[in-house]
Amino acid sequence: MTELSEEQRIAFEAAAFRRLIEHLRERGDVQNIDLMNLAGFCRNCLSNWYREAAEASGISMTKDESREIVYGMPYEEWRALYQKDASAEQQAAFERNRPKE
Repeated sequence: MTELSEEQRIAFEAAAFRRLIEHLRERGDVQNIDLMNLAGFCRNCLSNWYREAAEASGISMTKDESREIVYGMPYEEWRALYQKDASAEQQAAFERNRPKE
């Protein structure tokens, strides 16, 4: 494997994250519940991880602020434009796949 400097690794990881966010913004048809059921994370998870990283660096960020970064618009606006009610099948799959506490 090619040896990367720490700076290169961080730059490449950031580029991949930006591309993932761009892709998810382009795919408003993909519901968060489907992402959760298939991959175990969704846009809200990404926004939470972003906020946690900011706070770990001493930068205060609200849930709404981090969600707007991920969604590219206020969360409530995205929900009104794209979110559909989950089907009974989607909801059942979510309950089966939900991490046990």
